[in-house]
Amino acid sequence: MSSRRLFISDLHIDQSRTDIIYGLFQFLERNKNKCEALYILGDLFEVWIGDDAIADTEMAVASKLRDFSQHGASVFIMHGNRDFLIGNEYANQCGATIIYDNHLVKIEDENLLLLHGDTLCTDDIEYLRFRELVRDNIWQQEFLGKPITERAAYARQVRERSKLEMSSKSEYIMDVNQNAVLELFKSHKTSKVLHGHTHRPAIHELNTKSKDSILGKVQRVVLGDWNEKGWYAELQGKTLELHSFALPNELSTTNIN
Repeated sequence: MSSRRLFISDLHIDQSRTDIIYGLFQFLERNKNKCEALYILGDLFEVWIGDDAIADTEMAVASKLRDFSQHGASVFIMHGNRDFLIGNEYANQCGATIIYDNHLVKIEDENLLLLHGDTLCTDDIEYLRFRELVRDNIWQQEFLGKPITERAAYARQVRERSKLEMSSKSEYIMDVNQNAVLELFKSHKTSKVLHGHTHRPAIHELNTKSKDSILGKVQRVVLGDWNEKGWYAELQGKTLELHSFALPNELSTTNIN
């Protein structure tokens, strides 16, 4: 088994985007038996209203991920801002383990810090308030106790409101805050950070050297969203690389099974 570790995020899968669904399936097939782990760093799905509300698309994704894991790779799923209600029931169907923000991955003599990335957008005060609300355990228990139709209606309402708010927010507000980024490196004493969420794929080389920090040069890698093409990061040894690839033509796909 290869020592490669792969990282993806922000696929935003729903049944209307068969190009993304098939892109994931092809990505899994190409890398089967060729990596030791796959990390999904949030927003695998466009929306998630509970493990009891899955349909054919979600079942097909679970089947492909489970098959991938059965061929030797560990699969990890992190919550994003769209699918933070994915639970252990669905993760088990995927053959996956749920992990959380600020998860550390050992790279020889250093660590790679993984997170979805939304917590770094500290200038977006309205979003952070909403995030605090919906990540509350009591709120989640009450929400999951509602009928599926009511949950679905609420999710549509929130999504429409989010689209309107995003159209009026500046790019600056929706991107990461640089002070939050530097604080993340310092507090976790790591030299590499990998996240998604912002849909701004890039490799940033930073210098955190100051009178109270000896980290020096550090690296922040941002995964892209699967919209016009697919994105993934690949870790081999201590080298972290960012890659993209063309998604299949959705007109040539007829089913997801």
